[in-house]
Amino acid sequence: MTLYHARPMQKVKLPHSVEPIKTATKRSDYRGVILASDMERLSGAVVRCSEYVDAEVQFRKDEQGLTVFHGHLSTDVTLICQRCNGELDLSVHSDFCFTPVQGGEQENEDIIPEAYEPVEVNDHGEVSLLQIFEDELLLSLPIVPLHAESECAIKRDEMSFGKIEPEQERQNPFAVLKELKRDQE
Repeated sequence: MTLYHARPMQKVKLPHSVEPIKTATKRSDYRGVILASDMERLSGAVVRCSEYVDAEVQFRKDEQGLTVFHGHLSTDVTLICQRCNGELDLSVHSDFCFTPVQGGEQENEDIIPEAYEPVEVNDHGEVSLLQIFEDELLLSLPIVPLHAESECAIKRDEMSFGKIEPEQERQNPFAVLKELKRDQE
């Protein structure tokens, strides 16, 4: 009798770039990870990021014959709360749907359905999954990261935005004219 030991699921690294048209012809599906450390702009926009970005991407031809790739990204990041300046842990998720286009295919944008985001392929017919995924995650970050009010270190009643000093009374510049008018009467 042979005993099999369960092995933990291995993290499969996704390629940084692919040829979407060839990949869609093969109806390929990718499920794996990309190292967050390879995403310099994302790393610069957050305090910390998980080691991996989980990614699922499927390549297909749609009913119109357009090449389409769609999927889902998720990772965990730490941001700075703009209310209390404390760390804010956040799970970031993004769904995407792209269709590759050549640089001069502006006239074909009319046939691209609104659900598809056009993405330009390079001279070798490849797209950079790394760059696309990084862009999607950056767009998924909140513009103003804030804890929920119930979780924030600074409560609503404690928020202070400074004191406005009462304005000093200035003499009316027309007071002199008023005095002159009184003197003439």
